[in-house]
Amino acid sequence: MSNAKKIPARNEVDKNVCWSIEDLFPSDQAWTEAFEALKTLPEEIAVWQGRLGESARTLYDYLSFSEDLSVRVEPVSVYAFLRSDEDTADADHQAMYGQCMSLMVRISSAAAFEGPELAAIPQETLDLFYTQVPELEKYRRFLDRARLERDHILSHREEELLAGAGEIAQAPGNIFQTLADADMKFPPAADSQGGEHAVTNGTYISLMESADRTLRKNAFASLYGVYGGLRNTLAAALNAETRKNVFFARARKYPTALAAALGASEVPEAVYHSLIDAVHNNLDKMYRYMALRKRALGLDELHMYDIYTPIVPGGDEVIPFQRAREEVLASLQVLGEDYCRVAAQSFRQRWMDIYENQGKRSGAYSAGCRTHPFLLLNHTDDLNSEFTLAHELGHAMHSYLSNRHQPPVYADYVLFVAEVASTCNEALLMYHLLGKTEDRKKRAVLINYFLEQFRTTVYRQTMFAEFELETHRLAEAGETLTAARLCDIYSGLNRLYYGEDVAQDEEIAIEWGRIPHFYRRFYVYQYATGFSAAMALSRRILEGGPEAAADYLQFLRGGSSADPLTLLKGAGVDLSTPKPVEDALALFGQLTEEMEGLVDAAR
Repeated sequence: MSNAKKIPARNEVDKNVCWSIEDLFPSDQAWTEAFEALKTLPEEIAVWQGRLGESARTLYDYLSFSEDLSVRVEPVSVYAFLRSDEDTADADHQAMYGQCMSLMVRISSAAAFEGPELAAIPQETLDLFYTQVPELEKYRRFLDRARLERDHILSHREEELLAGAGEIAQAPGNIFQTLADADMKFPPAADSQGGEHAVTNGTYISLMESADRTLRKNAFASLYGVYGGLRNTLAAALNAETRKNVFFARARKYPTALAAALGASEVPEAVYHSLIDAVHNNLDKMYRYMALRKRALGLDELHMYDIYTPIVPGGDEVIPFQRAREEVLASLQVLGEDYCRVAAQSFRQRWMDIYENQGKRSGAYSAGCRTHPFLLLNHTDDLNSEFTLAHELGHAMHSYLSNRHQPPVYADYVLFVAEVASTCNEALLMYHLLGKTEDRKKRAVLINYFLEQFRTTVYRQTMFAEFELETHRLAEAGETLTAARLCDIYSGLNRLYYGEDVAQDEEIAIEWGRIPHFYRRFYVYQYATGFSAAMALSRRILEGGPEAAADYLQFLRGGSSADPLTLLKGAGVDLSTPKPVEDALALFGQLTEEMEGLVDAAR
């Protein structure tokens, strides 16, 4: 008899648990009409070519036009993106998204003159422009940032070619996402009683958290058996993605792909390398945690399918979405009435798409939009889903506050700070839940979860960051990233980060093949730096009262109005030094020690 839970089709899902996509357009037809109206934008943009440096008024008018253009384009592109993710097997919505991306490339190509022309304006001319048209001051930071990259801005024709290649450049990531979400089917996993459980990218972690070791082992084999069978296809996609990054970096005269990725966000490369060094210096704490896990689970051998399951019983409590919502909102009270009012509003106005359906994109995200943010979830009524809700709501509130307090030109925050607000919400939820209970068992469950946040967000994401660094280094040296080479790199790093107390299961070598963030160049390190910053900020908020909360909210409102390190310093944390990472890992060590005491007391 099968216990596999049926995953509903999209048209079977209750509208009340789906996002209010109608807030963007009431129907696909309305979207089509808006999309058609944008088709003249490339021609509208082209009339500005060759004119940006002719006068202060022309420059101001162009920047105003460009800002308005972004406001017009945003709802059209967001709608297509959301529709495509609702069901990745829906041909009509995939075609809609493809058409939209093609138009975005045409618009980008038409505006390719912008960078070269802004870089070519002499500084003394630009200084004069600010006095001639004082309104131009609004765009000073935008212009400063554009001109910081002047050494990497090419001729108009070269910029046009690179912009035109944008659609092709998305191919590796699109191929991977379609393969993973629409085409991969996994055999059901049997539990110790013979019952079968559906295995999907969305349910996999929940299965890994099961107390049933037979189920964990079989789900592990099911998932990685399919990924392993496609290893050469996955390697071809990742090799193409990596070489694409190297190509664009070299085209723009950057020494490395890492320099190209971090330069645009105003983050020094030293921050990336400092993170890896700090984590390497604290691997002993991870080894101690793995030894504790092995002992607490009573295992002679700890396998990779044993590292997600709670090390104390009782962590599989069912947490309905309603309860998760109430607890998340309660944990955010320290951020003030206005913040909490908007957070509560997000539920009433259906900003989020809550449950999994067939073909729905796996994972979770928040898509910022001036209308309001949209949150994709795949909620499974457990503790992990509750923290995912807090995480994505943090992203959403960051986007909401940036959009409400910054003009469109500065509303988007850079990737480096993107994970700070989300992880700060998680930390506040954790401290709230710990503060509600004196029960040793419940406290052990929560600390176990907290330890796992450190493991998966600091250690694991840093391991991913090191993997990216090595794969790009090899690609820059001309080496082809074959499946065998990628598996060799990944298994070596996995061994280094987890230590001798974890058996190196053969299947884990293909784990790189299921990580979607490898198709967002050098993104993952920001989870680790963001988590470290969030640990510092959450403690400051809880201990510093309204003043500390006000500093933090000012950071959330900042968008990209200043460079990310400056914005974070204003909130009270300095990521230009390794101290936040070192402090976070020191806390991890302290929590591991406390967990050892709780485990021993329960024996």
